Amino acid sequence: MATAAPSRSFLQVAATEEAVAPPLRVVQIEGLVVLKIIKHCTEFSPSLVTGQLLGLDVGSVLEVTNCFPFPMREEDEEIEAEGANYQLEMMRCLREVNVDNNTVGWYQSTLLGSFQTVELIETFMNYQENIRRCVCIIYDPSKSNQGVLALKALKLSDSFMELYRNNDFNGEKLREKNLTWVDIFEEIPIKVSNSALVSAFMTELEPDSPVTQCDYDRLQLSTNPFMERNMEFLIECMDDLSMEQQKFQFYYRNLSRQQAQQQTWLQKRRSENMARKAAGEEALPEEDPSNPIFKPLPEPSRLDSFLITNQVSNYCNQINSVAGQSFSRLYLMKALHE
Repeated sequence: MATAAPSRSFLQVAATEEAVAPPLRVVQIEGLVVLKIIKHCTEFSPSLVTGQLLGLDVGSVLEVTNCFPFPMREEDEEIEAEGANYQLEMMRCLREVNVDNNTVGWYQSTLLGSFQTVELIETFMNYQENIRRCVCIIYDPSKSNQGVLALKALKLSDSFMELYRNNDFNGEKLREKNLTWVDIFEEIPIKVSNSALVSAFMTELEPDSPVTQCDYDRLQLSTNPFMERNMEFLIECMDDLSMEQQKFQFYYRNLSRQQAQQQTWLQKRRSENMARKAAGEEALPEEDPSNPIFKPLPEPSRLDSFLITNQVSNYCNQINSVAGQSFSRLYLMKALHE
């Protein structure tokens, strides 16, 4: 006779599910949420804005079903407190009308992809304290003007978060974890979903012409402003990266100077000990912690250089993409004229 399996409480089942939760594979966003994000970011461009993402965490899919914008940030503490109260009040109102009010992350606008900053990482860490899995939706209005939907979902890698919590960004720890500048952020694929009713309505709204305004935007020959801004930001990043390298060069110069002083002191102490042994006296220790030359020098953090390298790579990819598309359009126009 088979014995019945022992029953488990809801909390035990929930804890088990959380422990074996699959990794995040895709971010599924409602079409209405995408339109809200685009509208908010475009209206205030080039100013940077943020907003809250609401939805559900279901297995390997993070569903984003609603969002609302945050007020423009200012430095005044009272205004910041009002912004926090506004957020709580909005979520309370959504809960009262039976709308998803579970926070799954936030969205923010950016200018030419310049979003990889320490502030973004700190915001991620603050969200991670209360939300097990959260994402940040980045929207770039300036890049979308080129006829491309510049929307991406990001999260921090687990290995990077572990190092950031311990504030260990020296060379030894990075080599131990095999962490490079590429491993800071993870981009999650985005899937835009709509209900059957919305899809049917959009089909009715489709024009008879197969060409849309987005197709015309892709044929714009003038990309000089976009390229110029990218080059300006790239030059600024290269200057910042050069300053970071100078910090490390200064550190290694001081380290080599300290090691030379330690060797000189050690040779002097050893010769002194030989003289003391010959005189029948007790030898002195070969290390003196109170001596300043034995105090370890703090190694500069590599976080800033990693983020700047990420930005440089992003600008180079954008320039490469826009330049390639521009050449294709120019060759097309040349063929049409001929």
